Order: sequence, then C-alpha cells, then structure tokens
Amino acid sequence: MSNQTKQHPFIDASDVKDVPSGKMKHVEVQEEEILLANLDGKVYALCDRCSHMNAPLSMGTLNGKVVTCAMHGARFDVTTGKKVGEPMAADPSKFPEPIPESLQKVFARSAEIMSKVKTYDQPTYETMVDENKVKVRM
Repeated sequence: MSNQTKQHPFIDASDVKDVPSGKMKHVEVQEEEILLANLDGKVYALCDRCSHMNAPLSMGTLNGKVVTCAMHGARFDVTTGKKVGEPMAADPSKFPEPIPESLQKVFARSAEIMSKVKTYDQPTYETMVDENKVKVRM
C-alpha cells in the first residue's frame, strides 16, 4: 500500500472571461462558497465567507492582492488566505448627525461582542486555468 494521499481532481468553477484581471467572482463548487480573484491573469481561490462574521468576501473590495470584507473591514491576502488586517467597529463619533443615546448603547454593545470574535486566515484552494475554464481543486 502506498503512503501517498490521493489528490482530488480539479473541478470547473467558472469561465475565465467571467473573472477579469483585478476583479473577483463568487462561485459555488461542491456546496462550498468560493471567491475567485484574478491578479494579472493568475486566478486565486479562497473561501468566500469571511472568517470573522461569515459575510461574503466577494461583496467587498479588491485592492491589489488584498480583499476587504464589506461588513467589518477584515482584510485578507487572496494569494495566501492570510489575514492582513483586523475587523473595524463603526465609530459613532465620526457620524455627521448626533446619535441617540439608545443607539449609542447598541453600537457599544456590538463593538464589545465583535471584539471577542476571532478572525482566522481564510482556507485557500489550488487553481488552474485550462483553455477557457477556471478549475479549483476541492
């Protein structure tokens, strides 16, 4: 018996034209939510659910190789999945209008709860482009 582990096959995830350079795309492959990001023609894949509060990273922004979660601003390197920035809480003092005291308490409680939520590196997936298809190894 061999000690080598069997490699999982690559699975079609998207047409490469649907993930232009500098852009991201949400796909589902074998019931997994995947973020595809194209950086200068190389496509990377990572879990599309932010490890902080489960928001879809593909709804955030891509700046270079860093995706920023739209919900709380956690930042991840799409090439490695590594966390490069902690989430941020809303700062009511920066709002243009005074905030009612009851809402200030909600913000303070939310910030307290958020501070206890750990943010982890994102799982990544091996990718390849075969002709016009982006494929992901699950």
